[in-house]
Amino acid sequence: MSEARPTQTRSPRTETDDAATANRAATADRTAATEQTETADADAPAARETCPECGGRTRVDSAERVCADCGLVVEADRIDHGPEWRSFDDDDANPKRTGAPLTRSRHDRGLSTEIGRSTRVKGRKRRRLARMRTQHNRAQISTKRDRNKVYAYTEIRRLTGVLELPDSVRDTACTLFDSAQDESLLRGRSLEGFAAACVYVACRTADVARTVEEICGEAKATVDEHQAAFDAMNRELGLPIAPTGPAEYLPRFASDLDCDAGVERRAGELAERAVEEGIANGRNPVGVAAACLYTAARELDAECTQQEAADAAGVTPVTVRRTYVDLTEE
Repeated sequence: MSEARPTQTRSPRTETDDAATANRAATADRTAATEQTETADADAPAARETCPECGGRTRVDSAERVCADCGLVVEADRIDHGPEWRSFDDDDANPKRTGAPLTRSRHDRGLSTEIGRSTRVKGRKRRRLARMRTQHNRAQISTKRDRNKVYAYTEIRRLTGVLELPDSVRDTACTLFDSAQDESLLRGRSLEGFAAACVYVACRTADVARTVEEICGEAKATVDEHQAAFDAMNRELGLPIAPTGPAEYLPRFASDLDCDAGVERRAGELAERAVEEGIANGRNPVGVAAACLYTAARELDAECTQQEAADAAGVTPVTVRRTYVDLTEE
């Protein structure tokens, strides 16, 4: 009969102490690794800005990081955040993978798709694609709210194009129309009037000199419709616009009259004087700007008549003459 081997029995308390010791050791290792990683991340920018050869500072030149002292190329082939180009066999005209940028001038921010046209498709397939295109366009505008927005945005884009306004003014005008629609200001008022008013307010906030008559002359809305929409937005939205001054119209009028820089500079001084002395109070700033240009041209012996200044500003010669008399009085 074989002898029984002695068996060692560990108490539960000893096993618990060993597990706790192992957990503390693992936690300490993780903490040390985390601190080492954070130290390496903190030192990474400094290492990239220092040359590994001579210790000099580096600079970014085109797509490379070069040492300014020894000329060593520290980093090459930087990440290009522009569009990714690929060569497609079936599309040689536009190999760009990225789509059109987001824009505020469209009701869907430009994220919608369109069914294109092709001259290679004939017969029944061409008619089927035409029907699909019609249904697709109808499905893009599902509510009356979207329909009003599409119509107003189209009018705003047309106005900014005719008046040769920058894209920033166009986007600001579309944002203003969204705010007016969210506040339910469109009920009982003209969409064309709101489009014209949004373009006018966008011009005022961007310091682009455009008068109400100029905008309404190209818009489909009347002056009364524009005024009703402008009053509603100014009352409900609290538009951050200040009264226009004659100095805002001087550069455009001087360009139309072909005045030199000296005349325009002197006209600016006269415009400031008209505002300080109260000559421009209660008067059309457009007429005051034209009178300042005419007065400056007379003082510097430049060729400019009252009729030419009035035609450039869209006012009568009497308006120019009255302000001119006030400016020349001692």
